[in-house]
Amino acid sequence: MKLSAVLTLVLSLTATGIPLAQAALPVYDSQGEALPTLAPMLKRVNPAVVNISTFSTQQHSYNPLLNDPFFRRFFNLPDPRQYQPRKRQQSAGSGVIVDGDEGVVITNYHVIKGADEVQVSLIDGRSYDAKVVGADPDLDIAVLEIDEDNLAEVRLADSNAVEVGDFVVAIGNPFGIGQTVTTGVVSALGRTGLGIEGYENFIQTDASINPGNSGGALVNLRGELVGINTAILAPAGGNVGIGFAIPVNMARASMNQILKHGEVRRGQLGINIQDITPDLRKAFDLKHSHTGVLVTDVMQDSPADKAGLKPGDILMAVDGQRTGNTGQFRSEIGIKNIGDTVSLSVLREKKPKTIQVKIAEPQSFISAHDVLHPLLEGAAFENHPDSKGVNVVSLAPNSRAAYAGLRPGDLIVGANKARIHDVTTLKKALKRSQSSVLLHISRNGVALFIVIR
Repeated sequence: MKLSAVLTLVLSLTATGIPLAQAALPVYDSQGEALPTLAPMLKRVNPAVVNISTFSTQQHSYNPLLNDPFFRRFFNLPDPRQYQPRKRQQSAGSGVIVDGDEGVVITNYHVIKGADEVQVSLIDGRSYDAKVVGADPDLDIAVLEIDEDNLAEVRLADSNAVEVGDFVVAIGNPFGIGQTVTTGVVSALGRTGLGIEGYENFIQTDASINPGNSGGALVNLRGELVGINTAILAPAGGNVGIGFAIPVNMARASMNQILKHGEVRRGQLGINIQDITPDLRKAFDLKHSHTGVLVTDVMQDSPADKAGLKPGDILMAVDGQRTGNTGQFRSEIGIKNIGDTVSLSVLREKKPKTIQVKIAEPQSFISAHDVLHPLLEGAAFENHPDSKGVNVVSLAPNSRAAYAGLRPGDLIVGANKARIHDVTTLKKALKRSQSSVLLHISRNGVALFIVIR
């Protein structure tokens, strides 16, 4: 590389506000020419990115024919309930130390889900048993603690300041081979509708993320944490340059609540919203610069009702942070604490307004995104605009309801043999049974029944 080219790269890094001592220089080749490198930054950050090993014991399944007493007697077989072998399983993931004095580690919930034992290993070979402080399954965040102090930690950035094109570095433990560094850029922001989590507002990157990277760090060139690596699109089974990270602002909000309460307590406004389609944009005579979400319903006596929000309002920003779709809006509200007051930028009949709304306890009013029944966990609902039932808005792909055949876009018109008009009547009907749910749905004009057990 010519020296002029190196100086051009150095100047470009300086123009972006990246301290040279952290991001680039001084490193020299055999001819004494200066070369750009991430090594100084990684020497500070790598010790704070950890490998996570989980151990769980699972029971072997057996042939259902063994449940038949006649079959067992005929072949002189033992009752399988008297002997159910168990198998110890191990899996690997990644995590990030965010508080070195207290030994606080952030990772993905799916990394430690169902684990009987969690171990955290540092890059220098030290290993610790970790305590699971709490988790936020809707965001896929878990918080661990290890009994050690004076650990390296990663500083947290402001993920709202991240822009498409920013250089980022992914650090984690892909395929359990050990700590690995990959580089790329921020490919997109605010990715939603992927059906990965309940709250989606992902940073998309082309930095290689593979199985085992989950829970690892996505950092900027200053070595600041901008996201928690979470998922990839892998049609061929491996990395194709489309990875997703949870913005650190969302992860930090969950972590703070977990450390304070042991769980995440999300409040709500009491509204139903939908994305603005081209037809709706034309019907509401919106300009191209008008982006946001459309309020379809305001629940009675909810904070939104008391603040004066109305159906037909366009919600354009939350506390000055622009929101382009329902996923982004839900995520912005989801990181707020109960009792916080948020400032909503509203467009009503082409006139801008600012409305202050206080986040309230979800138990104080009916919400379309409450977990209405344990068997429907991972599903989000909203009232049909004509009170014809309840729409399935989104569905976690690994949920019981998804395995049973429920799909986003389904209209629930009956539950447990009761007619359904809205979320309130659905919630009432679901109380009839805890062990199973019978749903009568309409899908593309075709009626069918689904049983979830």
